[in-house]
Amino acid sequence: MNAANVQIGNWLGLQPPSSETEILRIVEGRLATSVIKRLASLGLKQTEIDETVIPSRTLQHRRSRREKLTMVESDRVLRLIRIVSSAEAVYGSRERALAWLRRPNARLGDRAPLSLLQTDTGSRIVEELLVQIDEGMFL
Repeated sequence: MNAANVQIGNWLGLQPPSSETEILRIVEGRLATSVIKRLASLGLKQTEIDETVIPSRTLQHRRSRREKLTMVESDRVLRLIRIVSSAEAVYGSRERALAWLRRPNARLGDRAPLSLLQTDTGSRIVEELLVQIDEGMFL
């Protein structure tokens, strides 16, 4: 089991998934709306959660009907956790990781890495940039 999966388990309040297949099961099982509060407790701003996972109004509607997040929204939660976890590993602290994720980056066309997390493709670009930074290719 890798460190990212341990962190995913910790952040979601679940047993750490031991494989990508288990992560897929979590997504397909759909996460409870309470996970959004956990994202906020990790230091993410409400506007960031609104833009990358689920708008507040939609979340309120889901909560009032006692519905879970959709598979797509659950996938976005895991994507966000995975990227924050990777950035934290590279930068050594959550504060520094979140600062980097929020800062416009010339290599991303002066867009903040966090703004790219709305799509899988954007997330992969941010993950690749983090790998390059970790390997000392770019700062």
